[in-house]
Amino acid sequence: MSFEDDPADGWFPESVAMDYDGPGGANAPEVVTSAVDVLEDLADGPVLEFAVGTGRIAAPLAARGVAVSGIELSRAMAARIADKPGGEAVEVTIGDMTSTRVAGEFSLVFLVFNTIGNVTTQDGQVDVFRNAAAHLRPGGLFVVEVGVPDLRRMPPGQDVVPFAMDHDAGYAGFDQYDVVTQRFTSNHVTVAPDGTGRFRRIPFRYVWPAELDLMARIAGMRPKHRWADWARSEFTAESAGHVSVWEKAPHHPHEAPPLG
Repeated sequence: MSFEDDPADGWFPESVAMDYDGPGGANAPEVVTSAVDVLEDLADGPVLEFAVGTGRIAAPLAARGVAVSGIELSRAMAARIADKPGGEAVEVTIGDMTSTRVAGEFSLVFLVFNTIGNVTTQDGQVDVFRNAAAHLRPGGLFVVEVGVPDLRRMPPGQDVVPFAMDHDAGYAGFDQYDVVTQRFTSNHVTVAPDGTGRFRRIPFRYVWPAELDLMARIAGMRPKHRWADWARSEFTAESAGHVSVWEKAPHHPHEAPPLG
């Protein structure tokens, strides 16, 4: 199969999109169903997914009768949404989630699977929150799923934390942290049976739960829920990630008016 990656697709071009829906991990049916159950429960009207990707969450949510729109930077990723059950009902706008606007008001905006970290500056992450608030009706909810920075695993002088090692698949993954800038890179090494290899490096910015709460406050939202996972488990000091929910307060003076 031949293809050419489009630079406009950013870090998720065709060479990534073609394997993005592989089995297991975040694509496991039980993982997807757990997330969709919570989002369906929180929704009270149309919803909008930032970084909708290949429709892993948006399509099954739409298949349950929820009106779903999405914003996605990568055309290669978005092109796969319509092929999923429910995906044909998802209205996708190509653009950057920090600034792209979709007409209308929404009961829920959500951003899952660590994607807030793909925005690699604090100002940009604040813009994500402001854009979410601009799309929400008063009382609407913004949901973010993201990991807790894994810095406790690093002894003094170390900046690398491995997160995967699969000898059978010829795959190793590790994160490299810069604790000064809160930036890190996710590094993926894959070796084929014939010995040929591929190295992929993706930049992120890690963000603490309290920092996210402040971003929400700047955007005119207040904390409503924080769970350790989609099962709504208690968030503790040992939690590796969290699903956080903020509620838009009415009449925030700095938000842009809704479109349409």
